[in-house]
Amino acid sequence: MHKVVFIQGGGVGYDQEQSVRRVLSAAGVAIDWQSFPAGVAASSQGLPVLPEELLKAVKDVGVALKTKLLTPSAGAPFNYNVHFRKALGLFASVRPVHNLKGLPSRFSDVNFLLVREITEDLYTSSEHEIVPGVVQSFKIVTEAACLRFFRFAFELARKVGRKSIHCIHKANILKLADGLYLDCFRSVARDYPEIQPKEMIVDNCCMQLVSRPKQFEMLAAGNLYGDLLSDLGAGLVGGISSTSAINHGTGMRVYEAIYGGSREHIGADKANPLPLLLPAIEMLRDLGEISSAEQIQCAIESVLTEGVVRTVDLGGKAGTAEFTDALIKSLGR
Repeated sequence: MHKVVFIQGGGVGYDQEQSVRRVLSAAGVAIDWQSFPAGVAASSQGLPVLPEELLKAVKDVGVALKTKLLTPSAGAPFNYNVHFRKALGLFASVRPVHNLKGLPSRFSDVNFLLVREITEDLYTSSEHEIVPGVVQSFKIVTEAACLRFFRFAFELARKVGRKSIHCIHKANILKLADGLYLDCFRSVARDYPEIQPKEMIVDNCCMQLVSRPKQFEMLAAGNLYGDLLSDLGAGLVGGISSTSAINHGTGMRVYEAIYGGSREHIGADKANPLPLLLPAIEMLRDLGEISSAEQIQCAIESVLTEGVVRTVDLGGKAGTAEFTDALIKSLGR
């Protein structure tokens, strides 16, 4: 039995959680869940938004599945999801971008990995107001973080059989910050002669992605560029229903839903469970449950291809539970 930490962030995450638990159980996967609330799910119970017990459990177990951490409607002093990554020392996010059968998309046969550095860049939120009306934000880039990130990216490419990596940058303008980032890429690339290193300016990358996305096998991007490009990538292959994220730290992997929302806006039993189910499939593959992962993947593609049962965001009328029932029924075929 696999031990996994489950992190509930609130809102439609509750509906997504029940769907994923039901599907994994129906597929015969035995998981010992350690469940914790976080974000608004925790604060609504009078608990810390990131309980120390939760962080310790993720470090001890090493594997976690997470819904999006929602913030109170009135706002919060920081982004809970970013704070969560910092608290655990997660440093790289892997976003698989590929087509899902039965899900309409602008392109077919797209299959690349976007690997995003998630510890620095403008996402450090290091900023201040110099004088009223003038704000300064700092883009932080360090050699140590870049070298660690690129070594991770090349090791991942070697492991999964990707033959090239595009380093995405803006070193033509940000000659020091992105220049350092690019130098680190070139340095690490020399240790992996079987993988072709490629370089592309971020604005050109955006154009290439929406015109010839099949040229890419892996993109390695800094925190800000990676955030923007991951959403662009999702748009290429069908939107939120095709997305997942795997955040890596030392001895830790956190599989997370990138998208979520409040029940006030989306409604109870209205959520699409795929944004959490697809990361769960990636988790099963990494846990060695290959057959179950493929079985669930085939069930999803079968239900989407039939097109009879779809959630509202996919153009249908089904609720979360009904869509989940259809997935479970398809598992038995």
